[in-house]
Amino acid sequence: MKCSYLNIRRSTKSSLYFLLLLAPIISLLGCKNQAGSAADDNVRFVDPLIGSGGHGHVFLGASVPHGMVQVGPNNLSKGWDWCSGYHDSDTTIIGFAQTHLSGTGIADLGDVLFMPTGNFKQPSAADTTRTASFYYSTFNKKNQKVRPGYYSVNLNRYNIKVELTATERCSFQTYSYPKDSAANVVINLAESVQSLMARKGTTGSSLTIINDTTVAGFRSSDEWARDHKVYFVSVFSKPIVSKSLLKGQTTDGGKTATSTEGVVSLLSFKNDGKSLSIKTGISYTSTDGAALNLKSEIKSWDFAAIKNEATSRWNSSLASFNFKSKDSLTKVKFYTALYHTQISPSLFSDADGKYRGADGKVYSSNSNTYSVFSLWDTYRAVHPLYTLTDTAVSSYANTLLQINSQQKRMPVWHLAGNETDCMVGVHSIPVLIDAYLKGFNIDKEKLWNAVKDFDQYDQNGLKAIRERGYIPADQEVWSVAKGLEYAIDYDAIAKLAKDLGYKAEAEKYAKLAKSYQQYFDKQSGFMRGKLANGQWRANFNPYHSLHLEDDYVEGNAWQYTWLVPQDVEGLVGLFGGKAPFTKKLDSLFTVSSALNEGASIDITGMIGQFAHGNEPSHHISYLYPFVGQQWKTAEKVRQVCNQFYKASPDGLIGNEDCGQMSAWYIFSALGFYPVNPVNGLFVFGSPLADEVEINLNNGKKFKITAQYNSAKNKFIQSVKLNGKAYTKTYIKYQQIMEGGELIYVMGSKPNYNYGKEKADWPVSNPSKEN
Repeated sequence: MKCSYLNIRRSTKSSLYFLLLLAPIISLLGCKNQAGSAADDNVRFVDPLIGSGGHGHVFLGASVPHGMVQVGPNNLSKGWDWCSGYHDSDTTIIGFAQTHLSGTGIADLGDVLFMPTGNFKQPSAADTTRTASFYYSTFNKKNQKVRPGYYSVNLNRYNIKVELTATERCSFQTYSYPKDSAANVVINLAESVQSLMARKGTTGSSLTIINDTTVAGFRSSDEWARDHKVYFVSVFSKPIVSKSLLKGQTTDGGKTATSTEGVVSLLSFKNDGKSLSIKTGISYTSTDGAALNLKSEIKSWDFAAIKNEATSRWNSSLASFNFKSKDSLTKVKFYTALYHTQISPSLFSDADGKYRGADGKVYSSNSNTYSVFSLWDTYRAVHPLYTLTDTAVSSYANTLLQINSQQKRMPVWHLAGNETDCMVGVHSIPVLIDAYLKGFNIDKEKLWNAVKDFDQYDQNGLKAIRERGYIPADQEVWSVAKGLEYAIDYDAIAKLAKDLGYKAEAEKYAKLAKSYQQYFDKQSGFMRGKLANGQWRANFNPYHSLHLEDDYVEGNAWQYTWLVPQDVEGLVGLFGGKAPFTKKLDSLFTVSSALNEGASIDITGMIGQFAHGNEPSHHISYLYPFVGQQWKTAEKVRQVCNQFYKASPDGLIGNEDCGQMSAWYIFSALGFYPVNPVNGLFVFGSPLADEVEINLNNGKKFKITAQYNSAKNKFIQSVKLNGKAYTKTYIKYQQIMEGGELIYVMGSKPNYNYGKEKADWPVSNPSKEN
C-alpha cells in the first residue's frame, strides 16, 4: 500500500550488578550452544558491560567481529561519557542506531535510529524542542541482556521488548508490543552521537517510502568526520498502515521526506499480536549498496538463525586464544578485552567490493576495506596483537595504503572515509611497516613510496623538525608530544629502508629518529618545551598539564619523558646510565599523583604520575628489563591489572580507545608486551594466564604455561622455551610464530638474577643474533 506524507494520521545498581555477573559464571560448566562444545563457547565469558560506565566509552549492542554495523541503544543524555551513545549511569533510550564507535574520546556515528513506541504526545510543527525528548523511554538494567551479537531490553514507557542482532553489514531488530498497544516505529535521522567539537551536525537527510514494507534513505553530517554519509534500506515484516512526519518536508508527491536538520518520521503498523521485525542494510556508498548488502546477508525472517550465526562468528573469532585461569573473573576480563579489540577496524566496503574513498569518490576493491583507525592508540599494542592471530592484517594495511593514495598523505585517525587528524604522530606508518617486516602481504614498492618522503611533510610541526631539528614550543601546540611521536615514525621508516637496502635513506631516518633528544633537559631530567630561540620554556612544572593547550597532549612531562620506545638505550644514556635512569623511573611511581586544576581529563589510572588510563604510559611499566630489573616490571604490571581492570561497568580506568586499553591487558595476561611496536620483540612482565594456547594466523599453535601461578606468585623465577632453559627477558615475534611452548616458573619473591645479565636484556633494535 502506498502512503503519502501529505495524508497524515496522528497515532494516539552495584550489588545487583555483581549478582548478575556471577550468574553466568556459576553456570559456566553447563553452558553449550550451537556454535560448538562448551570448550569453544567463549562468548559466555564475555561481559560487554565492562567499560560501559566510568570513562570506558565502550559500545554496547549487537555486532559481529569487525562488522560495518554496531546496532545498539542511544541514551537521551549527551556529553563526553556518552561518546559511544550509551553510558551505564543512564536509564533512557531514544532509539537503536546502526553504527557506533567503541571507546573513543570524541563522539560520532550513532546514525539511523529506530525507536518502537506506543502513542505519545507529538511535537507541533513550530516546536523547536529536541524531538527525542517527546518519545524516549526509560529502562531497567535488570531487563537488559547483552552478549556478543545480541542485545535485548524492555522499554518501560511502552512495555515493548526489543531484541537486536547483526550481520557484517546489516541489523535485525524485533519489537514485541503489548496487547492493545499502538505499534509505532520512529525513524530518526536527526539524532546521532553528536561530536563535542564545534561542527554542524546533520547536514542532510532523506527518507523514501519504496513500498508498504520498505523504506530507504540517507544521513549526511559534519561532526568529527567532516563529510560523513551513511545510506540505508529497511524492510519490515508487516505493511506500513500509516505515517506522519515529525520533522522535515515532503517531496516526490509525498513519498519522500527531506531535511537538512534530519528527518524524523513515525510509521504505524497493525498490532496483530505478532512481533514486528526490521531488517536494515547500511552502506557508505549508496542506497543501492545498502539494498545489495541486505539481500546478500539476510535472506529470511529467522531472527534466531541470524543471532546464532552472530554468536558463531564471535566464538570463531574469540577462539584465537584458549585461555585458562583458576580465577573465573580473570577469564571474563580476558575474553571481554579480546572482544573489545575485535569491534574495529570496521568493515567499510559493500558486498560487491565498492567503498567510499578518502577523496569522496566510490572505488571498487577485490578485498575488504576498513574504517575506524584510532592509530594514535592502536599502533602501540592492538595492531601488534593482530599480527599474531588476525587473518585480515594485510587488508587493514592495504586499506591504509589506499587512503594514502586518495588523500595524498598517510592517514592519522581515519573515520568513515574522513581524515580527522586526531592526536599527534602519523602512526599508520609504524602499523604498516611492522606488518610488512613481519611478512604480511603488502606491496613493498607502494609502501616505500608512501613513506619515503615523510621528512618533507609540512603540517603539524614537521617542517620545523626539518628546518630546526625540533618543534618550537612557542610556535606549535603539543610540541613535545608531536616531536616524540614523530621520532617513533621516523624510526619505523629507518627500519624499512634498512630492510629494503636503501642505506642512505636508512641513515637519514635513523638520525631523525634521534630527534627526541632535542626535548630532553639534562638538568631537570624531563622532556620539555624548547622555544624558537633555543631556550627552554620558563616556569617549567613537570606535574602541569592543560586539556587543550600545552607542550604535551593528554599528559605531562612525567608521562611523556619515557616516550622513547624505539630507543630505550638512548634514553638510558640521556639520564646518564642505568642507575640514574632506574632511580627516575622508580620515582615516577612514587611521587604525588596530584594534578593541577584544568589538567587533561584523560590523565587517569594514577600510580604516582604513571597514568595507565592514557596510552603514552602503556609501555612504561615494561622498561625495567632494559636495565636488568625485570622483577620490577612484574610487580608494576600485576598492580595495574589488579587495580585498573575490573569485571564491572566501571572496569576500565580510561577510554577503551578502539581496543588499546584491552590489548594492553591481553598482552599482559600472556606475560609480555610490545614496548617497541615495530621491532617484533615482546618484553616479559607477569602472566595472568595459568595456561593459554594461541591459535596463530599462520595455522600454528603457541602454548604458554605459568607454573605455580597465583596472586602471590607474580614473579618470574625462570623460563623455558620449547623445553630448553631460556634466560632472556623477551621473546621475538618469529619465535612465537614458529609455534611451540613457553613455560614461566613463578614464585612469590623476585629472582634478582633472572634477566640481570646484559646479554638477556631486551634491545630496541634486535639483530638476528639477539
